[in-house]
Amino acid sequence: MYNGILPVYKERGLTSHDVVFKLRKILKTKKIGHTGTLDPEVAGVLPVCIGNATRVSDYVMDMGKAYEATVSIGRSTTTEDQTGDTLEVKAIHSAHITNDDVDRLLEDFKGIIEQTPPLYSSVKVNGKKLYEYARNNETVVRPKRKVNINDIGRISELDFKGNECHFKIQVVCGKGTYIRTLATDIGAKLGFPAHMSKLTRIESGGFKLQDSLTLEQIIALHEQDSLQNKLFPLEYGLKGLPSIKIKNPHIKKRILNGQKFNKNEFDNKIKDQIVFIDDDSEKVLAIYMAHPTKESEIKPKKVFN
Repeated sequence: MYNGILPVYKERGLTSHDVVFKLRKILKTKKIGHTGTLDPEVAGVLPVCIGNATRVSDYVMDMGKAYEATVSIGRSTTTEDQTGDTLEVKAIHSAHITNDDVDRLLEDFKGIIEQTPPLYSSVKVNGKKLYEYARNNETVVRPKRKVNINDIGRISELDFKGNECHFKIQVVCGKGTYIRTLATDIGAKLGFPAHMSKLTRIESGGFKLQDSLTLEQIIALHEQDSLQNKLFPLEYGLKGLPSIKIKNPHIKKRILNGQKFNKNEFDNKIKDQIVFIDDDSEKVLAIYMAHPTKESEIKPKKVFN
């Protein structure tokens, strides 16, 4: 039985569910879950939690992500990416924009920004996914939401082909960011229709492309009985949370029994959540959270016996 987090390289053409389905057959276990959907036409890092690591999948999902995307200016689509039907066309040439124009514009997208999710997306409105409204030709008001763009920058020269302009950007962002919407918004600020024509996720949950294994590599390692060596411990998925190492055996026992604690029993100021780590084994004991009604107390959220 495998336990840990496996960063998978998802190839274009596969859904995230396809990857999980294939891994369940390869590894002969149902206890597998991915940590954030990648559209079929998107390649890149897909962290997969296996065995007891499925208990930390939400935390891996909440960690930052990084992407490389190609922005195509001059044409917009129904899906905001290369798979959709053309909505609007407006010819753009080298006289219209420069590298410096794009660089200055991208600065405006850093920090907390507001996005309107694509109509063809799984965001729910009144219990129904947006793409279901789109497929049924139903009108729906898409809710705006705030997302965090930690960093964004151009990583290629502007490439003018025909009546379009293409360039690559790298984006470091928080959960819930739509890169295709970012591409269309960049175009709008430049005064042109636009879409995202290619996307690769280069980092997710702290895992990078170079950490990731293809399904073929996973099969080979599994057959050689050496795949477990490539799995990251579940503790890796909690590194985004503050932690305290516990030495006292009595305190360890109380934690593993799921007892409540007064915040004053620990030196650290606990605001929201805290991970207790066994000082001897470096293994996680539990995740505790602030008590919802008693400000001075913390209570267990997940205990790892």
